[in-house]
Amino acid sequence: MLKNPVMFTVEIGTAVMLFVCLWILSGEGSQGSFAYNFTVFLVLFLTLLFANFAEAIAEARGKAQADSLRKTREETPAKLENGQTISSAQLKKGDIFVCEAGDIIATDGEIIEGLATIDESAITGESAPVIREAGGDKSSVTGGTKVLSDKIKVIVTSEPGESFLDKMIALVEGASRQKTPNEIALTILLAGFTLVFIIVTVTLAPFAKYANTPITISAFISLFVCLIPTTIGGLLSAIGIAGMDRALRANVITKSGKAVETAGDIDVLLLDKTGTITIGNRKATSFYPTKGISQEDFIKSAVLSSLADDTPEGKSIVELAGQDVANKLSIEGATLIKFTAETRTSGVVLKDGTNIRKGAQDAAKNISETAGNIYPQDTAQKVIDISSNGGTPLVVIKNNQVQGVIELQDIIKTGMKERFERLRKMGIKTVMVTGDNPLTAKFIAEKAGVDDFIAEAKPEDKMNYIKKEQAEGRLVAMMGDGTNDAPALAQANVGVAMNSGTQAAKEAGNMVDLDNDPTKLIEIVEIGKQLLMTRGTLTTFSIANDVAKYFAIIPALFITAIPALQAVFFSGVYTLSILGIAQLAPNQGKGEIVTVNGKNHHINVAQKFVENKYFWSRPSAVDYNASGSGGSNKGTNNPDYLAEVKIRIDTFLIKNPSVKRNEVPSELVTASGSGLDPNISVQGAKVQAKRIAASRKISEEKVLEVLQKNTEKPLLGMLGTEKINVLQLNIELDKLK
Repeated sequence: MLKNPVMFTVEIGTAVMLFVCLWILSGEGSQGSFAYNFTVFLVLFLTLLFANFAEAIAEARGKAQADSLRKTREETPAKLENGQTISSAQLKKGDIFVCEAGDIIATDGEIIEGLATIDESAITGESAPVIREAGGDKSSVTGGTKVLSDKIKVIVTSEPGESFLDKMIALVEGASRQKTPNEIALTILLAGFTLVFIIVTVTLAPFAKYANTPITISAFISLFVCLIPTTIGGLLSAIGIAGMDRALRANVITKSGKAVETAGDIDVLLLDKTGTITIGNRKATSFYPTKGISQEDFIKSAVLSSLADDTPEGKSIVELAGQDVANKLSIEGATLIKFTAETRTSGVVLKDGTNIRKGAQDAAKNISETAGNIYPQDTAQKVIDISSNGGTPLVVIKNNQVQGVIELQDIIKTGMKERFERLRKMGIKTVMVTGDNPLTAKFIAEKAGVDDFIAEAKPEDKMNYIKKEQAEGRLVAMMGDGTNDAPALAQANVGVAMNSGTQAAKEAGNMVDLDNDPTKLIEIVEIGKQLLMTRGTLTTFSIANDVAKYFAIIPALFITAIPALQAVFFSGVYTLSILGIAQLAPNQGKGEIVTVNGKNHHINVAQKFVENKYFWSRPSAVDYNASGSGGSNKGTNNPDYLAEVKIRIDTFLIKNPSVKRNEVPSELVTASGSGLDPNISVQGAKVQAKRIAASRKISEEKVLEVLQKNTEKPLLGMLGTEKINVLQLNIELDKLK
């Protein structure tokens, strides 16, 4: 409650009222009846309960951030040399354990015997498996990684509490989400009004005593609670619950309503590459036969070497070749050769003795040259080309003769480039974070369409990048799915974990995307912006209401004790003074009329524009007729309404051919409750700029310049969002030569 000054003072008032109720039960008679005082206490208590409800839910959901990582560490089994299995938490420095294919490495250590292929993607983000072996500089292994092949013997090198996972836990626990500028500004505003009304209420005591008008403690507290902006203070949590519900409809589970609200203001989005931008498993994308080998023969050799390969890579080779090719081939009676870290190849020896292998270039080259064959130059060049494009080359050999190269790529999820372009138009900078080398990272970043990338990133690198952006005043969102993303997800203002990710990542973030769609943030941002608008409107109403109550309640308290006040009220002086105050913002009350070509228009009421040379208003449910306002708006469960929206979208796309379907702002194809909104968002105006520029035969930059000059900033710099009055904007457009 200390974080919310309004509700903190209500909490103090509730405690005082509880004391007053107990005081009355003990025999005190000057404070009125027990029933009245208890009613005041009950109302205040229920107000606090309601205001704290959403925060309590958020805290209950988010308190296990580091517990998941501890669970990962404690539940990983470790097989000792003597065959005994213990928990990884029991391992000490110097202990030796054994890992086989499929095992999770229990803790950090050094390989002292054997070699193995290890998947380190959960730790480093690098999708390609790595080979670790005893001796040399590639003998260290990290707890939480997975052994894919062979068998290794590992000696523990870290004391309990010093492993990689322990460091992850420390980073997650040390991460703290900063308040957004909107939150800080609102807190200052609420604190200011609370202080003002504390002074107002306290100074009433001497006035009441002078006027011989006794005021009880319950009356003082009731008056104070009525005056302070409890509407906004108490409903902040309700707005949060609404945001969480809206996000859930978009298949996003949120732990905090503030996270959804913050998403409306984010400036930078960090995305983990593996599993977020890319599918996560490398897939075959192309076959490149060696000179002298036909495409058909090479594909057959590649498929035969992969028919018994149950890895994602092997299955993708068969999938790329096509089921028709696979159905014509058989490996019945053949001997399978499994991949090992030592040979770095896999394949098959057919019944007739034909030996087909696929694997890393150096292993295939060694087999071929050992048999006395020349390694083809075109194959060597193709391997270099594939590697420079961020791919993984697999060389296929048949009876020790090189047949060609299979290209594997970490496949980018469909529609990524278009969606990142939409984020860019929303003013959000996208940054890809990966453990890949800079060459691979650059290739995938360009292919996906992100603005920037961070290569060879360690967990602390991601966290430090976020802290740097936050220190410069930017709000940062992070999307990830691995254990290595957990610290960054915890530090970011908005942390979105993929549902397909690790439990640690989902616990560290404050949102979980059930659809595993990294561009879901577009919907989250739109929901956040709508929440900001709602809060701005509610804040404006609450403050105006509180000020109005001051001018009504305070004089009414003393109207019988001070006869002069009766003259003020009933002579019309009070009414005239309130009317005078209202004139400080005339346009908010009676509106503003402008005359164009001899015709009057109301600035505060939406006008109908259909010509291509004008900005269009938000659609009206009542055909822009003020007499029918708010009477015919329909919901998304109405099939006729959905059909109507589809027609509006199709019409908009025809008139604005440069805009993609997923870029059409919802405000331009859906009607509001009133149906008379005079304003649209900046984004809603920008998507129409090309059409208007073409129709008026002027540059798009000129249109955007007029748009910028007519953009209305939020009230007091924080209440609401930027908006544009369509009528005023079109009037200014007509003034252009």
